[in-house]
Amino acid sequence: MAIAGRVVVIGCGKIGSAIIKLLHGCGRYQLKVVEQHSPLLDSVSHLDGIVTESFAVQDEAHLRRAITGWDAVVSACSYDVNPLIARVCGEAGCSYFDLTEDVETTRSIRAVAEKARDGQIFMPQCGLAPGFIGILAWDLTRHFDKLDAVKMRVGALPKYPTNRMMYNLTWSTDGLINEYCNLCEAIQDHRRIDLVALEGLEQISLDGVVYEAFNTSGGLGTLCETLRGLVRELNYKTVRYRGHQYLMQFLIRELLMGDQHKRPLLKSILEEAVPMTRQDVVLTFASVSGWRDGQFEQLTDARKIYHRTIDGESWSSIQLTTASSLCAVVDLHFAGKLPKRGFVRQEDVELAEFLATEFGEVYKTAEPIQHA
Repeated sequence: MAIAGRVVVIGCGKIGSAIIKLLHGCGRYQLKVVEQHSPLLDSVSHLDGIVTESFAVQDEAHLRRAITGWDAVVSACSYDVNPLIARVCGEAGCSYFDLTEDVETTRSIRAVAEKARDGQIFMPQCGLAPGFIGILAWDLTRHFDKLDAVKMRVGALPKYPTNRMMYNLTWSTDGLINEYCNLCEAIQDHRRIDLVALEGLEQISLDGVVYEAFNTSGGLGTLCETLRGLVRELNYKTVRYRGHQYLMQFLIRELLMGDQHKRPLLKSILEEAVPMTRQDVVLTFASVSGWRDGQFEQLTDARKIYHRTIDGESWSSIQLTTASSLCAVVDLHFAGKLPKRGFVRQEDVELAEFLATEFGEVYKTAEPIQHA
């Protein structure tokens, strides 16, 4: 099989290792893996043809040598090192992809993208939310002559919750804390505003189960900018089992654990007290209202994706959905179906083309959800 591209994946944690295995499994990519912690490389070192290097990505000179001559770099690292990785990619001529939900990180990457060369793109926010949910919502907006409201809801939930929080860790703790602590972009009454995370509590019923949803940061990606002036209302909320928001608001707001200097302690508390699980389910829900042919209508898309076993290995649904979304846009890039230069938004992705990729099949075959 012909090689579509040569890709460096930086980070070999839960999501990074899933990205590596998916790209390797399709047989179309030559891969190099960079990971600071050598033991994490064990999960992928047995895969044929993969080159591995172990060093801290903050070592700029080493990073530049490692990626020079490769076509693209995928960062599966914590958001705080992504601006450095993107800048080095810009200098080395590599295209760049990441999973960040951090708004400021995305802005810094956008600035780097202004100096992109022909054929070089910078595409952050390529996971589940931001990522797939933005592709889905944007596709729904295109069915209307005039828009009114766009609402996006996503939850990565334990299938078998047993603690008072009704939650287990399923992905990056740093990312979770960012979502729960940082300001949330939104459009309300046609105005771009910032909302407070953990506020805006609502109930939502899916498949006969009543969940709660509340404001969290980063899930809109670039949609606030894209839809500004076109919608009366735009917002993103995270879905959880009922009761979770009350406890997290007490911990983060009333006990002040959301303060920037206390976040490392909050991370330690969560990782020591809240077990992770691979037995989870991802819910995606996008609803758009507006006018078509003079009629005020609403279109909704709701999907449910469960954890599964692949090649004898247990994959959580958040691993599967996040990694698959990134791999799908990498595929589209090398197939020539994305913009050819500069900053690329999730809104630049055609939903039908995304779902037609090998990796988009995860979303295409998702179980539909009944909304009550």
